[in-house]
Amino acid sequence: MNIHRLFRRSRIQLALWFTVVMGGILSLSGFAVYRSIVQSNWNALAQEIESIAGTLHDSLEPTLPVSGNPAFVLQQIFPDLCLSGQACNLSPTLIQRHTTGISDRNIYYIRLFNYQGKLLAFSPNQAAQLPKTLNSAAWQTITLVDGSRYLQFTTILHSSSAETNHSSWGYLQIGRSLVAFDAETNRIQWILGVSFAIALGIVATSGWWLSGLAMQPIYRAYQQQQQFIANASHELRSPLASLLATVEALIHLPSLSQDHTQKMLPTIERQGRRLSDLIKDLLLLASLEQDSLPLVTKPCCLNDLINDLTEEFLELAIAADVRLDSQVPLLEIYVLGHESQLYRLVSNLIANAVQYTPSGGEVILSLEFSDRLALIKVKDTGIGILPEQQKYIFERFYRVDSDRSRKTGGTGLGLAIARAIVHQHQGQLFLQSESDQGSLFTVQLPRIQRSLKC
Repeated sequence: MNIHRLFRRSRIQLALWFTVVMGGILSLSGFAVYRSIVQSNWNALAQEIESIAGTLHDSLEPTLPVSGNPAFVLQQIFPDLCLSGQACNLSPTLIQRHTTGISDRNIYYIRLFNYQGKLLAFSPNQAAQLPKTLNSAAWQTITLVDGSRYLQFTTILHSSSAETNHSSWGYLQIGRSLVAFDAETNRIQWILGVSFAIALGIVATSGWWLSGLAMQPIYRAYQQQQQFIANASHELRSPLASLLATVEALIHLPSLSQDHTQKMLPTIERQGRRLSDLIKDLLLLASLEQDSLPLVTKPCCLNDLINDLTEEFLELAIAADVRLDSQVPLLEIYVLGHESQLYRLVSNLIANAVQYTPSGGEVILSLEFSDRLALIKVKDTGIGILPEQQKYIFERFYRVDSDRSRKTGGTGLGLAIARAIVHQHQGQLFLQSESDQGSLFTVQLPRIQRSLKC
């Protein structure tokens, strides 16, 4: 499969899942906000109706007649109500219209029933489709044929006189039109619906952008892996080809003399050792980068480490006609680390400096310190590194010299291994270099206080 198509499909899937998850979260959040607002408005509406009903209830009960026709009393109490079976007075005075305590009479209505459930009086503005029979439930939501809705509250009325034989005088009903409430609810639905659509569009766009950012390091890692495979194949191909050619010569040329055979055996041994070193370095680098090796740390004296490595590489420096010198302070400097890995770290830097320093050059190995840090510096007077090459210098198999003839030897993994070891020891590795002016590698490690030697 085309790798670009694979990554594009992965990006689409990642953006889609992000949009689905965020869309679900937005939906739940929007629904919670919607329910909270609607329920709050509904509770406020119910409290308002119940408050009006309570006021009317307290005003009515002391004046209710015990027996007889209550029409006269009701006309006195509610001059703007219609009495059942009589014509309505549709023009009460201003004072009369306010006796019921309802300010907006266009959306509220009042109905009075006796204890038998017979309708006694009602507001002239009530809907004609409202049922004429009594439903004594405290709260009712009534939906008419035309779709309009009303919220109705019913409370029991008791006569102030003890002569009545019934538990109640009758019932008072206060109703309110839900047209405004429904309109507000629809408006909230529209606002939340449009907001959700806009937010989902923004989320989808952001998801596509974020998925692109998330895929970039994966894509770079894949490219580095592909480059690593290509480089490793190239590195392995040369010694393998040489090794196979030598072996084939020994097999297919049986007439070779003993002297020729003895001359070819070192070539086989050299290429085999090169393959072995390359494989070991690859395994070590993979283990360091994946943290699969247990890091058993102990206090390590860097003074002894520098002195030992200086003596060890002195012969190599003399053979390359390079002066190797070390500058180590008298105070012993300690770090907490893996001694063999630290040894490999510094030896890689020294070997790299010696190999890339021409005859007559100089390599200086120094140890410095501060209160919390130990600094190992390897400075050479070699070929240097161009600025545009410095960002690649710690990559696997990268060489400053584009000629891959391996005149300088090595596997091309030395600096990559050095950087991995430094990171595993919570340190940092810095490079300062100029072309034809040499290079300076600085290893910065956390320092510990210790008075005894390693």
